[in-house]
Amino acid sequence: MAQGIVEISDEKFDADVLKSEKPVLVDFWAPWCGPCRAIGPIVEELAGQMGQSVTFTKMNVDENPLTPSKYGIRAIPTLIVFKGGKVVDQITGMVAKEKIKDLVNKAL
Repeated sequence: MAQGIVEISDEKFDADVLKSEKPVLVDFWAPWCGPCRAIGPIVEELAGQMGQSVTFTKMNVDENPLTPSKYGIRAIPTLIVFKGGKVVDQITGMVAKEKIKDLVNKAL
């Protein structure tokens, strides 16, 4: 996993995301997903720039089916920002860096 990005699981989702002191971006992805691999470096870059104020995480939907199901993830990549245990906003699909940055800024 890239520096500044935390790999999360169904088991640790509540502790790592919902109970986090900081806002959390969750990147729901899978290794076989081309757009997920394409958006990965953008998320890594933003983690390097904004990681002090937001926690950046990735969740493999193949290995962790419960959480994506709970949040209605039907397509990947889906990025969801959580703050105080609640969904702030989300985007799905390959999007520009600025759109992801705007998503994260909504939680700040």
